[in-house]
Amino acid sequence: MARAPEQTLPRRIRANRLGVTVLPDGIDVSVVSTHASLVEFCAVDIDGAGTIRERRFALNGPELGVWSGFIPGIKPGQHYGFRVHGRWDPDASMRHNPAKLLVDPYALGVAGDYDLGPAVYSHQVDDSLHPLPGRRRLSELDSAPHVPHSVVVDESYDGPVGTLDLPWSTTVIYEAHVRGLTMAMPGVPAHLRGTYAGVAHPATITHLKELGITALQLLPIHAKLPEPFLIEKGLTNYWGYNTLGFFAPEPSYATKAAQEAGPSAVLREVKGMVSLLHEAGIEVILDVVYNHTCEAGIDGPTLSWRGLGESSFYMQSGTNPADFWDVTGTGNSLDFRLRRVTQMALDSLRYWVEKVGIDGFRFDLAVTLGRQGREFIPHHPFYVAMTTDPVLRSRKLINEPWDLGPNGWRTGQFPSPTADWNDRFRNAVRSFWLTDQRVQVDGHKPHDSRELVTRLSGSADLFSRGRTPGGRGTFASINFITAHDGFTLRDLVTYDGKHNEANLEGNRDGTNDNRSWNHGAEGHNPELLEARLKSMRNLIGTLLLSSGTPMMTAGDEIARTQDGNNNPYCQDNELSWIDWRTEPWQDDFHATVSHLLQLRREHEVFRPAGFFSGTPRTGDSLPDVTWIDRGGAEMPAWKWFEPSSRTFQMLRSGGGRDVDALLMINGLVDDAEFTVPTGRGRPFDLVWDSAEPRPKRFDELALPGSTVMVNGQSIRLYLSNPS
Repeated sequence: MARAPEQTLPRRIRANRLGVTVLPDGIDVSVVSTHASLVEFCAVDIDGAGTIRERRFALNGPELGVWSGFIPGIKPGQHYGFRVHGRWDPDASMRHNPAKLLVDPYALGVAGDYDLGPAVYSHQVDDSLHPLPGRRRLSELDSAPHVPHSVVVDESYDGPVGTLDLPWSTTVIYEAHVRGLTMAMPGVPAHLRGTYAGVAHPATITHLKELGITALQLLPIHAKLPEPFLIEKGLTNYWGYNTLGFFAPEPSYATKAAQEAGPSAVLREVKGMVSLLHEAGIEVILDVVYNHTCEAGIDGPTLSWRGLGESSFYMQSGTNPADFWDVTGTGNSLDFRLRRVTQMALDSLRYWVEKVGIDGFRFDLAVTLGRQGREFIPHHPFYVAMTTDPVLRSRKLINEPWDLGPNGWRTGQFPSPTADWNDRFRNAVRSFWLTDQRVQVDGHKPHDSRELVTRLSGSADLFSRGRTPGGRGTFASINFITAHDGFTLRDLVTYDGKHNEANLEGNRDGTNDNRSWNHGAEGHNPELLEARLKSMRNLIGTLLLSSGTPMMTAGDEIARTQDGNNNPYCQDNELSWIDWRTEPWQDDFHATVSHLLQLRREHEVFRPAGFFSGTPRTGDSLPDVTWIDRGGAEMPAWKWFEPSSRTFQMLRSGGGRDVDALLMINGLVDDAEFTVPTGRGRPFDLVWDSAEPRPKRFDELALPGSTVMVNGQSIRLYLSNPS
C-alpha cells in the first residue's frame, strides 16, 4: 500500500488553471478529485537501471473539488503522477486506490510504456484480467512501473504560433494519418517517415499544394493507448481513437530524436509541423475524441479519470451508479452534463489553438458531446460555450454527427457556425454511381435521381433550416465519398463486401452498408480496371463539383487500396500506409483529381455560399440554377420521380462575375443524346469528361440547341464561352 506523503505544500496555486504551471522556482499544480480524502503529487525519478523512486507531496484541498499546491525545485522533464486516497466502494462508483499512479488529465506530455497486467486495474483480477468473482476487491499492486507517466513540459518554441483563418469558400480538406501519410512517401528521408516532421517535409507539402489541398485533417494525435483486447491479439490502435491525454501529443509519432529528448521536444516538433504547413498556406485540423477515454468499461484499467473519480467524468446508468451508460461503443462515455468534463474539453481546445496554432477540429461521435443524458440538445451548453468562445468560435468546427446512443443520427442538426460530415451525401453518391448501376446491369430498375440532385445542390434539406437566414449555409455540409472509416475509393469499385480478416475478428467488424460494386468480380482484376476507373472518376467528380465543402481521404487521389479492409483501425502496417508507387493509370487518375480541384479553385460558380432558389440573383438574368432534361427543356417536377430522370443537366449561373457551368449527367447504362440548353445564348466549352481516362484539351464547342452524345454512366462538364 502507498506510504504517507513526504511533505505538505504551500498554497501558491493559480486557482483558475488546472494541471501543471512551470514557474522559475518550481511548479504550481492542481487537479480535480471531488470525493478524495487526500491527493498526492508524485515526482517520479527513474535511474539508469529503470528503478523508480517517488517523492510524494500532499496537495491542499479540496476547494470546490480541486487539490493544489506549489512544489519547489520541479523542472521540465520531470515525470509525475497522482495518487488518490479515499473511499473504496465500486458499487457507489468510488474507486479511489492510492496504489495506482494516475496520469494528469491536463498533462502536456506523457512518456513510458504500457504494460497491460493486473497492476493497472484498481480491482483484483485473475490471470485473464477479468474481475475476481464477487464484490470488486481493491488491488494493492503498484501500477507505477506499468503505466505511462505525465511529464512536466517546457512549452517554449522559437517559431511563430498562430492560425491561418482561410475562408470556408476555398477550403478543400484532406484527411490523413500522420504515420500512414509518409511511411512510404518518396522524398521524405527514412528517419522522418511516419512522423510529425515528415508531414511537414517539403516532399509532403509539395504533393498537397500541387493537388490543391488547403486543410490537412489529421486523425487523432492526442496521446493514446491500445485497447486490452488488441494487445491480447498482438495488434494496436493505429487510428488513435483511444485517448490517454487531451493535451499531450502522441509521442510515437515524433522522430526518434524527439522521443529520446522527451515530451518537450515532441511538442516542439508538433508546433514545427503546424508552423511549416501554415507557411505553405495549409491549415491543420485535428480529429479529437472527447466522447470517451482509453479506460474502457466499468471494469477497465485505472489510468487517470477513473482513479480521480468516475462520477466526475463518466456517464453512468440512471439506476445504478456502478454501471456506465455507453453511447460510444467503447465501454465508457464522457458525460457533458458535468462541469469538469465540459471545462476539460474547452480548455483542451483552447490550448491547441493558442499554444500550437491548430486551425480547427473534427469532433468524433459529436452527438455524445451534445447529450443531456439520453437526449441530444443542439444548443447544449458545451456547444453554446464553444461557438461563442472568443478563441474557438472562428475555428473550423466539424461534427461527426452521430453516436451509438438512442436517436444518434443528427446530421444537419448541430448549431451554427459548426459544420457536419454529410453521410447523406456519401450514401447518395455511392448509390447513384455504384449500387444503382449494378442494379441496371442486372436488368432491374434503378432509383431516380432526386437524392443525388439534393446533394449536388448543397443539401438544403439538412443545412438551410434554423434561425439564421439561409440556415448554416452550404459550406456547413462536409461532402465526402470516403473517410478513414470504410473502403478507400478504389476498394469501393473493387469489392462488394468487406475483407477484414487481418483484424482477427472473424470479419465481423466494420460496416456492411458499403454501397460498393465490384463491377463483376471480387478483388483486383485488370480486365475490369477501365470500368472501375470511370466509376471512380464519376464519384470524385460529383464530390468536387457539388455545393459544399469537399473532403478527400489521403491516397484516394492515386487510387490506393486496403485490399478490401474497411476497418483497418488496428493495422499499423503496409495495409494502411499509403503506397506512393504508382502505375500510369494511377497517374492519370491523379491528374483528373488535380484538374477538377483546379477548376473548383478558379471558378466561384462551384463554390456558392447560399442555397439555390431557382430564381435569378440580384443583377443577373439567369436563375442561379436551372434543372434541364436531356432534351434541353426545363425538367418538370413529375419527371424527377422516374428512373429516366437519371439523365439530366444542371446549369449553374456564375452571376455575371464568373462563367456559367453546365453539368450533363448520364446515370443510365447506355449512351444518351443531350440537347445543349440556351442559357445566355452563348456556346459552351467542354472542360472535362469522366469517360476520358485523363484530362485533356477539348476542341468541342457546344452551341445552344445542338446535340452531344454523353457516354453511359458518365459526367460532362461545360463552361460558358465568354466570346
